[in-house]
Amino acid sequence: MRLDDLDPSKNVRDQGRGGGRGFGGGGGGGLGLLLSFLPMLLGRKLGCGTILLVGGAVLAFMYFSGGGLQLADGTGAGGFQSQSSGANVACDTQEELFACQVLASTEQTWGKLFEQQGERYRPATLTFYDQTGDSGCGTAQAAMGPFYCPADQGVYLDTSFFREMSTRLGAKGDFAQAYVIAHEVGHHIQNLAGVADQVSKAQRTASKAEGNALQVRMELQADCYAGVWAAQNADRMEPGDVEEGLNAAHAIGDDTLMRGAGQRPVESMFTHGSSQQRMAWLRKGLQTGDPAACDTFARGAV
Repeated sequence: MRLDDLDPSKNVRDQGRGGGRGFGGGGGGGLGLLLSFLPMLLGRKLGCGTILLVGGAVLAFMYFSGGGLQLADGTGAGGFQSQSSGANVACDTQEELFACQVLASTEQTWGKLFEQQGERYRPATLTFYDQTGDSGCGTAQAAMGPFYCPADQGVYLDTSFFREMSTRLGAKGDFAQAYVIAHEVGHHIQNLAGVADQVSKAQRTASKAEGNALQVRMELQADCYAGVWAAQNADRMEPGDVEEGLNAAHAIGDDTLMRGAGQRPVESMFTHGSSQQRMAWLRKGLQTGDPAACDTFARGAV
């Protein structure tokens, strides 16, 4: 993907090695809910500290799931400040620079889409850390994979993740990396649109299986939003990019990860969607370029 002409986003921080103490988080379930993107975009906002969108920190096979849904206890809401390594962001490695340029591209793209709806886009902040760090939702750990924290509207990324993704899962290529970041920004869109708040409320009164099913819809919608971002930047796409993205989506499907961990896939335990589902919703975003097509909460959509 050609992003070399883009200046890196300024909404980036680097916590360096061992960011320090976090604020704690929690867990929860969910219930089916019909939501659509555009009405939520125009009217609903998310309160602080409601949920943490994070990869599976508890189960090792969920390392690369990228963005699981858990209820947060809210203790990190308000007053959180990143322990950055310096006043200015350091997008100083090739992978970090590319991530900063991807974030800049998402800012341009979603800024335009929000403006078309009469809204102002508030960018997410990307924070790099090494092994452990701080977030407004709790301690950031490499085992979580990339995650989004609504309490501070931040995407958190361990600096070694892309190397692990390439070597352990075979999800190689710059667009595979871009897809991961765009997926987490997709969770930011859900935050701004109020979808995350609605899901969090529904989860409080649901069974574990119902909660997992709703969580899957959250993840698939974020996949679709990643596809929308890519479609809106089709002029920057290169041959093989789509295949790299779809390969990455397949690699982080729940069924594929479970088999890789020696476990039998059980659909009621899925929290991110099967490989086929993740590929299908990424492809839908790529084909339509329309956020309104990403209504994974519609009846029969999943």
